[in-house]
Amino acid sequence: MNEMVVVLGIDPGTASTGYGVVLSHGQKLAALDGGVIATASSTPLEQRLAIIHARVCELIAEHAPDAMAVESLYFGGNARSAFAVGQARGVVLLAAGAARLPCFSYTPQQIKQAVCGSGRADKDQVQRMVATLLCLPEPPSPDHAADALAVAIRHANEAPFAAALAAPAAVS
Repeated sequence: MNEMVVVLGIDPGTASTGYGVVLSHGQKLAALDGGVIATASSTPLEQRLAIIHARVCELIAEHAPDAMAVESLYFGGNARSAFAVGQARGVVLLAAGAARLPCFSYTPQQIKQAVCGSGRADKDQVQRMVATLLCLPEPPSPDHAADALAVAIRHANEAPFAAALAAPAAVS
């Protein structure tokens, strides 16, 4: 079964929310879009979150993805940063829920493992592997865009396996 699947990947953050749209057809992957939703630190938080939500809604409407894949919250010891990322992640999930779009979460280690073969890969290695897997002429920049494409790749590669497990077993 070589079904085409479009995945919207998100790397949430209040200053920079990365997004990447990947088309998967069999073993082939292609980048359809990618970039960063940037918000200024001088903008009140509620407005920053509204900007992120509105842009994610636009991306959903524009690309009609089959699924959204979001990087899980990483708590690296900075509680203030983790709460801010959690709020950005919340408005992203809200956009998916409002659109009735299935949403999947992956840890940074799962994403790096899927893209680089190691859950401890650094940012530069992720960027280079994303470029290789998507046949891009150069690594995506900034790193938030590359991370979002990596999240989408992770889900696109897992989606056929997950669908096969979810399908009812054939009775002979």
